[in-house]
Amino acid sequence: MHDHVMELSRRYLFHPDSIEVMAEVFKGDLVRAIESLRRPGPRYFLRANTLKVSAGELAARLGSLGVPIYRHECLDEAIYMNVEGPLAIPDVGKRVVVDKYAAESVMQGAHVYAPAILKCSRLRRGDEVAITDVHGQIVGVGRMVMGESEILTYRRGLAVMVTSPIYRVPSMRETEEYKCGLLHPQSLPAMVTSRVLDPQPGETIIDLNCSPGGKLTHISQLMQNTGTVIGVDRNRRKIDAARYNVERLGCSNVKLLVSDSRYLHLDYPSLRVDRCLVDPPCSGLGVSPKLYVTTTRDQIRSLADYQKQFLKAASMVVKTGGTIVYSVCTFTREECEGVVRFGVESLGLEVAEQNPHLGGGGLDDFGDDAELLQRFTPHEFGIGYFIARFIKR
Repeated sequence: MHDHVMELSRRYLFHPDSIEVMAEVFKGDLVRAIESLRRPGPRYFLRANTLKVSAGELAARLGSLGVPIYRHECLDEAIYMNVEGPLAIPDVGKRVVVDKYAAESVMQGAHVYAPAILKCSRLRRGDEVAITDVHGQIVGVGRMVMGESEILTYRRGLAVMVTSPIYRVPSMRETEEYKCGLLHPQSLPAMVTSRVLDPQPGETIIDLNCSPGGKLTHISQLMQNTGTVIGVDRNRRKIDAARYNVERLGCSNVKLLVSDSRYLHLDYPSLRVDRCLVDPPCSGLGVSPKLYVTTTRDQIRSLADYQKQFLKAASMVVKTGGTIVYSVCTFTREECEGVVRFGVESLGLEVAEQNPHLGGGGLDDFGDDAELLQRFTPHEFGIGYFIARFIKR
């Protein structure tokens, strides 16, 4: 097994620990899962902001882009486009090396900004260049908008205009529909998460990890701008990111709070809410595309311990009989079933049924409640994601 892990680690540039973690979860589907993570999912999803427009009306408006738009069969607010690719890209000799986040974005058509560039020796404005990550993997071709001296001097602004990405996804953030708040780019499992929370008009709901505001604004939308949605995050920068989307999407029932929500029950002892969303920082192993992975087992364990602190705070602020939904964009046993087990055994929470349930169940060794959990696997859904729903008794 060790030799097989090391072979896959070298072939796919995934840390051996990450390969082992995936092997525990995906077993015979391990290679399929890895290869799925190395490319974008087949569908690019958008959420229609039904505070302003119906999904049908939005789909008709976006049809003018010349890209076929489809309605999701289960979620009324979900529309999607098929991702095009992989595409052949021209062979050019000059290279520009960018950081991991930029390289994975370029794969899907994003342009390169100066701070993301790691190496651009002797390049001038107008040069056609191949864009690579630190391992030399080509992710697209573009044209230099800045020269080397400008990039090194100013370290800001658009540096490379991407002309030939490996995958083509329309840029929704450039559209008038995005700017006026008719839509929000959001994965299908993220939309399912807010639906599973099942917020009701007039309730008080809290999102303990609200930035940049995707689920927060979806909750507001589902409540039809009634009641109160409290969005919490740890610093002003994150709250400002959430505020931008709250205002763009017209969510008038949202209140934002700068606070470390792990200690919310201590800082605001009288706070009680009907429902709570816990969507904490995680290893993000389920997000695609991934050119390489450096995540270790120790990092995963540390993150799981961190996530448990948010779940504990949630159990303190939710009313008896209230709902807690826990979600992470990963698939590790430690961050998924392991955190759920902590909620049951240490916090006295009860695992509850989810609606809608569009993914698979939890891992078999979790026991009778495994079917109540919801897992999205990368090779079936284009993303790795986990959702659990609890009732506080």
